[in-house]
Parts: sequence; C-alpha cells; structure tokens
Amino acid sequence: MSKNKRLELHQKLVDLFGNDHVYYRPPENLKREYPCIQYKKDDIELEHADNIAYRKTDRYVLTIIDKKPDNPVINKLLDLPMCSFNTHYESNGFNHDVLTIYY
Repeated sequence: MSKNKRLELHQKLVDLFGNDHVYYRPPENLKREYPCIQYKKDDIELEHADNIAYRKTDRYVLTIIDKKPDNPVINKLLDLPMCSFNTHYESNGFNHDVLTIYY
C-alpha cells in the first residue's frame, strides 16, 4: 500500500467520524481530543500465485475511544468492506472499541 492509500483511509475515517480527532500512530505525549479514533498498521496480507505476491493489503487496527459506550461511528465503520469488530474494553473512564480493517 502506498502512502497515498493510507492517507485515503485517514480521510475516510475523518469523514465518517465527522471531525479531525483521528490519529495515526500517535506518540504517547500527544494531547488527544476525545472522542477520537486511533489507528495503526498491524499487518500486510499477501496473496501469492506462482510464488509471486500479486496483491498486498494492509491491515489496520482502529480503536474508537469515547466516554460513551456506543459511538455511532462503530456501525458506520462496520458497514465498510473488510472491517470487523474485535473487542471492547474500558480504561481510565473511557470505552475502547477495537476494530480491524483491511485497506
């Protein structure tokens, strides 16, 4: 995946979320605004034919962080192709919903 493809995903997340509180691999000292989406590349899936990789698809882990337990962006994200829900947990008074998307 090219850098432009990652930026395309970033813009899609901003559009779905309705604000720019979308962070790609944020450093620990970054002051984030909540609710927000944090995401990072987790893997690259390769498909082979004749021992040649002919398709490479990046896998991203998205974490939606919100005080509310049911942020509406979760359902919007799950409507995207190749997106699935992984888990939910609470930490420091925030709800964290973790999804995976191939993009």
